[in-house]
Amino acid sequence: MAADTRRVKSVEDSIRDTDEPEHRLKRNLSGLDLTVFGVGVIIGTGIFVLTGLVARDQAGPAVAVSFVIAGVVCGLAALCYAEFASTVPVAGSAYTFSYATFGEFVAWIIGWDLVLELALGGATVSVGWSGYLNQLLDDIGLALPTSIAGEEATVNIPAMVIALAMTGVLILGVKLSSRVTAVVVAIKLAVVLLVIVVGLFHLDADNYSPFVPPAQPAAEGEVGWHTPLISLLTGFSQGSFGWGGVLAGAAIVFFAFIGFDIVATAAEETRNPAKDLPRGIIGSLTICTALYVAVSLVVVGMQNYTELSATAPLAGAFAANGLTFFASIISLGALAGLTSVVIILLLGQSRVLFAMSRDHLLPPTLARVHPRYGTPYRITLITGVIVALLAGFVPLSTLAELVNIGTLFAFLLVSVGVWILRRTRPDLPRSFRLPAVQVLPWISALASFWLMLNLPADTWLRFVIWMGIGVVVYFGYSRSHSRMATGERRPAGAERTSRS
Repeated sequence: MAADTRRVKSVEDSIRDTDEPEHRLKRNLSGLDLTVFGVGVIIGTGIFVLTGLVARDQAGPAVAVSFVIAGVVCGLAALCYAEFASTVPVAGSAYTFSYATFGEFVAWIIGWDLVLELALGGATVSVGWSGYLNQLLDDIGLALPTSIAGEEATVNIPAMVIALAMTGVLILGVKLSSRVTAVVVAIKLAVVLLVIVVGLFHLDADNYSPFVPPAQPAAEGEVGWHTPLISLLTGFSQGSFGWGGVLAGAAIVFFAFIGFDIVATAAEETRNPAKDLPRGIIGSLTICTALYVAVSLVVVGMQNYTELSATAPLAGAFAANGLTFFASIISLGALAGLTSVVIILLLGQSRVLFAMSRDHLLPPTLARVHPRYGTPYRITLITGVIVALLAGFVPLSTLAELVNIGTLFAFLLVSVGVWILRRTRPDLPRSFRLPAVQVLPWISALASFWLMLNLPADTWLRFVIWMGIGVVVYFGYSRSHSRMATGERRPAGAERTSRS
């Protein structure tokens, strides 16, 4: 049994699978499309939602430093993803990479883990979309009842509607999805630049002082499972603000940077993946980090961090300065921007599950590609319905924390996997090679693990429970049904032995 879980699927087999007629995806994406996808998903909840939440509750004006820390960690992981994606240009991202390095069981675990990142990420952004819609409607006197819209809604109807609508767009084809994304990304970037330029004329220097607010101990009743895990392990409760708050804030705003790994999930639909994937991954992350820092500095300069809105901080800051017209424009831009994030996260989730179904770790019928649209329509529809239900019934903060721990765990495994694949398959062609491969992957892995430790202990508990469910599903179904178990694919080591 132990040997079964270590079955490694060769890179060559992964690539061959992409040519099977019933599983073949259309290669319609260019390098520009990938960059747009990356920018489209990165510039979203981080700017339009999490900026105010983290500044108000964790880091104060130093939220910009939290973004820098998270950006550096993501930059290290991005280099690892770039090498992997150019070497193994197959749908599935970290799942596929893990299958080629760690083996089937770890690949299953990381695929199961990616559900936390992508499906819950889509639900998180849908909730943020609902908050901005209600802000915009409130500006014109047509606000929806808080029971059906916004973070505190009992049933978040707008969040469910946007998730289902974007699911429909994805089913109709990846090229249509890329065109829709290009339009909304253009609107979003225009709004972000508007925020920076207009906001510069309404800054108050007093709002930056103190830049790092004094650390505050956790209030009575707050020390417990919702404190960072590192605090429980060391016995030191960091509370809020101070440099401990800045680090805790980095672990939360990290959610804002998950877009670049979504680019890797579209590898099979890219015309020239060897060159375009690294460019799309690294380029989009670099652009967006700079924009995040600029916007966060402007927002906390316009309004005191203690007064920022947790659901619509940008629009709220402009409204507080009497710029209600610009507040409405920002809300409209945020709606467009968050729309692109929802569609790309749904794209990433459906492609990961598609790859797992094609390997028969999930029922293979889910991997069927639509004969006309060339998309995995069944798994896309199922994903969209689940995301809509999560968005309708689960609070924003709980979703964001679970997304972060899932993403960081994926980053950790991908970082170590690059180092392993260099040692086990040095013969593979690599159009992009990670520099200092003996050092950088380990720094990336440790940085990801450190941010994981700064997430709340109850998030870790939910994560462990979710992984436990995944282990049960694997041994109950996936291990015996995988293509390697049935003999359709041989483990990589066995293949090389037979050739010799």
